[in-house]
Amino acid sequence: MNRLFGLLSIVSGLIFTAMIFISYTSMEGKGEPTLASEKNKSVSDGLPQVIKAADLTKNYTFAGEVLPLDNFDAVERFDRELMVNSYWQSNTLLNIKKSNRFFPVMEKILAENGIPDDFKYLAVAESNLMNATSPAGARGFWQFRKLAAQEYGLEVNDEVDERYHLEKSTEAACKYIKWLKGKFGTWFDAAAAYNVGPTRYKSLLQSQDQDHYFDLNLNSETSRYVFRLMAIKEIMANPANYGFYLDPEDLYQPFDNYYTVQIDKSVASWSDFAEEHGISYRILKVYNPWLRDNKLTVINNKYEVKIPNK
Repeated sequence: MNRLFGLLSIVSGLIFTAMIFISYTSMEGKGEPTLASEKNKSVSDGLPQVIKAADLTKNYTFAGEVLPLDNFDAVERFDRELMVNSYWQSNTLLNIKKSNRFFPVMEKILAENGIPDDFKYLAVAESNLMNATSPAGARGFWQFRKLAAQEYGLEVNDEVDERYHLEKSTEAACKYIKWLKGKFGTWFDAAAAYNVGPTRYKSLLQSQDQDHYFDLNLNSETSRYVFRLMAIKEIMANPANYGFYLDPEDLYQPFDNYYTVQIDKSVASWSDFAEEHGISYRILKVYNPWLRDNKLTVINNKYEVKIPNK
């Protein structure tokens, strides 16, 4: 028995020695083993990031109206949107880049119509500053549905869709926002009604016997909507505070170097039109996304088409 125990001990020792040898020779560099501190340093150097909570003690506003810091529910809902948009880096970074192109146009029109400048962030929340199409058929930066667009003076047909016209759709959005403010009393409530629709919003206020957005129990999207606007504003207005660092050359440049061509007769082919003006069909549509077909039938209307300068 003692001899058998001795043999087993020798075999076990040999196996243990072999395992140590294999483990050692498989280490990085086939020389000195990599220290844990060196591994941590390598990870830190390769993926530098600081994850921290936002400051929820200062005043946050939208259109001059203040987030109620004494309402813990409102503060926590705002906190969620700050975190989501802070750490949704690719989307937020792209929106900051695009804002340099589109915000100057919006800011001018908002100011002319007496709408607070903060409502430019509503276009970010609605469409990420893209001529997007929603599953419900809402389109453009301001996400108008067809009937609402026509009600506010936008032309919508197979050849022209002014929901994709930045200047005209922003004018229409101003009219709509101003009407919502008059109906519901605050800019917070106007923004919420923009999202869910005025009929539905009025019904919710009445059925819950409440007067204000922060006191309503809403669907998930609208419950988050106003806080999302405020978070987008906070991050895009102070990007470096949230880890976004861009040089001027990183930003998308405005479409401000162009001339306009008056169109008062039908255009048989936008492809031929683009060629005549020395640009590609693609660039024609980039500057004029409201042109939805390869032709235009003009009866009584007149149009202005943007052509970039060479």
